[in-house]
Amino acid sequence: MTLDFWAKTSGTWINIGTVLAGTALGLGLQGRLPIRMQRIITQGLGLITLFVGIQMAGSLTKTQAGRIDGVVLALVAIALGGLLGEWWQLEERLTAVGDWLKQRFKGGGGFTDGFVAASLLFCVGPMTLIGSLNNGLTGDNTLLTLKATMDGLAAIAFTSSFGIGVGFSTLIILVYQGGLSLAAGLLAQSLPNPATDPRVLLVTGVGGLMILGISLNLLEIAQVRVASFLPALALAPLIYFILAR
Repeated sequence: MTLDFWAKTSGTWINIGTVLAGTALGLGLQGRLPIRMQRIITQGLGLITLFVGIQMAGSLTKTQAGRIDGVVLALVAIALGGLLGEWWQLEERLTAVGDWLKQRFKGGGGFTDGFVAASLLFCVGPMTLIGSLNNGLTGDNTLLTLKATMDGLAAIAFTSSFGIGVGFSTLIILVYQGGLSLAAGLLAQSLPNPATDPRVLLVTGVGGLMILGISLNLLEIAQVRVASFLPALALAPLIYFILAR
């Protein structure tokens, strides 16, 4: 039983390790990089995040429920999810967690921003969902290892700008990504091929829209309350199920 647990969650532990290593490197560079260089790193990360978000959102063109296009499904999911998120005050609650950790561990001024941004970026995406399913169902951690490498590099850039709060995003990775991997076995019957399943494509596209929101925040173009849209990830497959009947 212990071996099964470690095999199914191995990608998550690798991911946690790379983010912690990236955080440590970022802290080492933090005091040595001028503000303008920290800003340019964040802007570069924002541009890459924008590109990734656009690619992910493109998944919406590959799925539909009956005659209803995936973009329309995503609009419904985002709208309803955003309303629920605002009702539940998810943005404030997630920020409160970051503020509590900042006070508890005496983090710097950007602690909460780093914690929130990194938690969302590292946990919302096709690699997280599909990689966790693969890892949980077969023990194959290839996708999560690739994601872990990308997250580690991103953690260096985030930490150089925001500080140690980025490292605490590993708590969210552990709970969310690890939880998905452990629950994946229960989804084996309903998702025989996660990479092409329309529900996964819909969730990926909705996640891409949220990633675009993060990129706009990083580039200081707008202040999108991305955390409030989190319920859309759970609503998307439910909406598909209802409208595809």
